[in-house]
Amino acid sequence: MDKYRIDSHKLIYHPARAADWLAGKNIYPIYAEISPSGACNHRCTYCALDFMEYKPRFLNTKVLKTRLKELGKLGLKSAMFAGEGEPFLHPDMAEISVWANKCGVDTSFTTNAALMKPAIVDKILPTTSWIKVSINGGTPGTYGQIHRCNPGDFGRVFEHMGYAAALRKKKGYKCALGMQMVLLPENSHEAADLARKARDAGMDYLVVKPYSQHPLSVTDKYKDIKYADFEKLGAELEKLNRPGFSVVFRMNTMKKWDEGRRPYTRCLALPFWTYIDAGGNVWGCSMYLQNEKFRYGNINDSTFKKIWEGEKRRKSLKYVACMDASRCRVNCRMDEVNRYLWELKNPGEHANFI
Repeated sequence: MDKYRIDSHKLIYHPARAADWLAGKNIYPIYAEISPSGACNHRCTYCALDFMEYKPRFLNTKVLKTRLKELGKLGLKSAMFAGEGEPFLHPDMAEISVWANKCGVDTSFTTNAALMKPAIVDKILPTTSWIKVSINGGTPGTYGQIHRCNPGDFGRVFEHMGYAAALRKKKGYKCALGMQMVLLPENSHEAADLARKARDAGMDYLVVKPYSQHPLSVTDKYKDIKYADFEKLGAELEKLNRPGFSVVFRMNTMKKWDEGRRPYTRCLALPFWTYIDAGGNVWGCSMYLQNEKFRYGNINDSTFKKIWEGEKRRKSLKYVACMDASRCRVNCRMDEVNRYLWELKNPGEHANFI
């Protein structure tokens, strides 16, 4: 039921880029995560990037549009607008997204959707590949407690996403609409209720995923959470699947969290993606924000090409090549990609017997 490979990876669809990397060539990222806003209207109890302090800084629209045009020509395939803040706090978010698509870049959003009003939906829906809403409760009370926001936002989110679903159906747009719950002790009993609400609102899927402790997070409330006892919940949620709607219960990722181990000893994925924060800094990895060894440069000061081919990035990649991956965040964004690349670099016996 996971047709979008949410619990896996999609680097298998880019063999030419992977082959160039294996051959030692410089490659440009396939995917970028871009943080248009450092500010956020919620203060979720599990927020991984709380250490960024929700600063009210915003990417310069003109600069970002120039860099997106450049990135499209360099081979960037996709951009997810998310990051350390809420993307729709940026006043030009819709304009930026539509522009990126014109530059040949597929666009998507991870958002709490409380600010994604119909006027914004009208602008972004025709050109957006997917919208995934972070919604971590099945009732306004639990939602408000975990998001640390006005419980009324719960209803607003469903209004906005219901409008998007109706507009998509009316216009024949292809944008996938989904919701996502981080499974926590406070909300596990409401997962089924949320799945039914998401299904009835016209969503394509609900993702239920594990918490992942960011080493720099201020909060560590959930650092010892275990998911072995939730397999029964996954089976229960699977019963809610229907044509056009599925629950993606990320049991594979939950097991990896519980085990805390990875089969690779080095991070190999950094050439395939990048992170641009709300201040315009280009990072090799979002786990190491504020660590200068992972900052390549700033799009306000230089072209992306100069940043990507610059000395700071070369030194960073050299450093990462010797860094023990056990220091990294369990279930980081590139974990499955790393598993795939490690196997390409270190194939098992009898690999030629395809």
